[in-house]
Amino acid sequence: MRRFLTFFVLLIALAATLVYGAMRWVDQQFATPSALSSPISLRVQQGSSVRSVLMELQARGALKSAKLTEVYLRIHNRRVNIKAGEYAIPPNASPADIAKLLEEGKVVLFQLTVVEGSTFAEMRKALERHPKIISKLKGKSNADVMIAIGHGGEHPEGRFFPDTYRFASETTDVDLLKLSYGQMAQTLKAAWEQRAPDLPLRSPYEALILASIIEKETGQPAERPRISGVFIERLRKGMRLQTDPTVIYGIGAKYDGDIRSKDLVTDTPYNTYTRAGLPPTPIALPGKESVFAAVKPEDTGDIFFVATGDGSGAHFFSKTLEEHNAAVARYLARIKARNATPAPVQQPEKRAPSSNTATPAAQGANGNSTSASSAARANSAANNTGAPGSSRQSADAAPPVSQPPANDKAAQK
Repeated sequence: MRRFLTFFVLLIALAATLVYGAMRWVDQQFATPSALSSPISLRVQQGSSVRSVLMELQARGALKSAKLTEVYLRIHNRRVNIKAGEYAIPPNASPADIAKLLEEGKVVLFQLTVVEGSTFAEMRKALERHPKIISKLKGKSNADVMIAIGHGGEHPEGRFFPDTYRFASETTDVDLLKLSYGQMAQTLKAAWEQRAPDLPLRSPYEALILASIIEKETGQPAERPRISGVFIERLRKGMRLQTDPTVIYGIGAKYDGDIRSKDLVTDTPYNTYTRAGLPPTPIALPGKESVFAAVKPEDTGDIFFVATGDGSGAHFFSKTLEEHNAAVARYLARIKARNATPAPVQQPEKRAPSSNTATPAAQGANGNSTSASSAARANSAANNTGAPGSSRQSADAAPPVSQPPANDKAAQK
């Protein structure tokens, strides 16, 4: 009996030694770098099992034994809930490194940049072009898009926040639009709560409309509050805004880069030369600074602005028509002098704009389409008139339009 007990104890000790040795060996294998010589990209689909992912890694040379790795995870009660997405497996990664990567869900993040002043149409095109975004909305109308993100009945322009978005592969356009909409809603809410008193704006949406105009009219970021002040002052006085970006938006796809005389007198819901007040919707996606500038204008009494013509995107601001005409004359003189000097030959850019970026179709100093006054606007000085601000290149002279028309409130005073 004693011999049997001794043998039994020795057998248990041997078994324990073997188990301990086996576990130590498994631990060592788990920490041993793989023979993978170059990084690989692993795409994990939604609902993939740990075993299927480990088997793929083994097949691609990132794991020596998927079964051994699975055994280690079970022994140590490590339950890996693998997040769907794309993973970058580095060379010589050990099973421990890979398991940690999967456990922490460290998927590769891609990005999409929506530039301030872009339109919603440009944002949609950027979403559709991005190779890592699943398009569920391609071909759908804007109305259907708004229904898909839970905001049916709303006009999409201006509702989405321009920013750089980072996301995992397999992210849908619906997901990103929901995120962008939420960010703009939060930004607008915060700005409206901090608005200056006695603004001629009846709602946060009207502030958003004005913010989009400010975004398109701004060449230098520091000027946003002052440009806002010009438009606020004109709204208070009952003057028409007379801002070119709204006309361009109203022209739509037919816009060819030039505003002509007929465009300024052709009535559309967005023509602020023919219609008083704000346009019916925003005309672009404004950034945070423009949203806050709309509700916190700089109160200077200015009612005109015109580009300086020095290429910086800056403007001359004026309180009276006489001051404005003088500013226009300075602009014309500067442009005339510049045109008399041969321009240096410019080398073409070496790289095209990224397809992962939504950018305004015509860009100025800050990516907007409004960085320099037009010859048409300047020509209005000869007629003793001038609009509040402009930044177009026109094919022909615009008619006198800056004085408030006879049916404007200011003209009736």
